Amino acid sequence: MQFENILVDVDEHIGLITINRPKKMNALNKATIGELHQAFKALNEDSDVRVIIITGSGEKAFVAGADIAEFSDFSIEEGAQLAAKGQELLFDFVENLETPVIAAINGFALGGGLELAMACHFRIASDNARMGLPEVSLGVIPGYGGTQRLPQLVGKGRAMEMIMTAKMIGTERALMSGLINQMVAQEQLIPYCKKIAGKIIQNSPVAIAAAIKAVNSGFNGQGYKKEIEAFGECFGTDDFQEGTTAFLEKRKADFSGK
Repeated sequence: MQFENILVDVDEHIGLITINRPKKMNALNKATIGELHQAFKALNEDSDVRVIIITGSGEKAFVAGADIAEFSDFSIEEGAQLAAKGQELLFDFVENLETPVIAAINGFALGGGLELAMACHFRIASDNARMGLPEVSLGVIPGYGGTQRLPQLVGKGRAMEMIMTAKMIGTERALMSGLINQMVAQEQLIPYCKKIAGKIIQNSPVAIAAAIKAVNSGFNGQGYKKEIEAFGECFGTDDFQEGTTAFLEKRKADFSGK
C-alpha cells in the first residue's frame, strides 16, 4: 500500500501504521484521515494481520492535533460535518475494528491525536509523551470523541479537568489515571508493543473480535446482551473446536481465525 501521509508495514502478523507528516508534527488533516481509513480497512481485511500498531514518525509527536488551518474558517454546518465524517471514517471505525489496535504514543498526543489514541483498544506511551485536549483554548471542544472516551478511561472529574484547563499531562499521570496501559523508554516503545502483539497473536482472532464487540457494547447499555450472544456464537467457530481440543490434548492451539 502506497500513501502520501502514512507508512504501512506488515511483518509477522503485525501491521504497523506510521503517520508520516514530520513537518506538521503528524497533524491530522482530511487527506491523512482518509488514508488512515483505507489502511485500517485493508489491514483488518487481511487474514494474515492479527494486530495493528499505530504510531507517529520521529520522536516528537504521535499526532500533535488536527490541522487547524484546514478548518479555521468553517461554518457551523461545516464544523459538524467535519466531526461526523472524521468519527465515521477513523475514530469510531478504529474503536469497532475486529483486529486489535495498539496506540504507540511517542511524544505529543494532543487534540485529535489523543482522540485517535483513545479510539484504539489500548495505549502504550514513551516516557517523554505528553497528552491533552487543548480545544477549548481555541474556542471549540473536542469533536472526534474526546468528550466521550476520556471520561470512560479516566473518570468524569479528571476528564472535566483536562478538557476545561486545556493542559497537557505527562506519562506518569496518564498511567496513574488509566489513560495509558504502560510507560516505556522511547527506544523500547515499538519493540514493547510488538511483544504485547505477539501475546495477542497466540490467541483466537475470532474470540478477540467477539470480545471487542462485547466490551464496546457495555458503553451503550447492551453489554451483557452482546456478551451472551457473542459467547454463544463462539461455539460455532473452528477456533473454539481447535482451542478446546488443544486444551484437552495438552498442546498449543493453532488458531485459523475462522
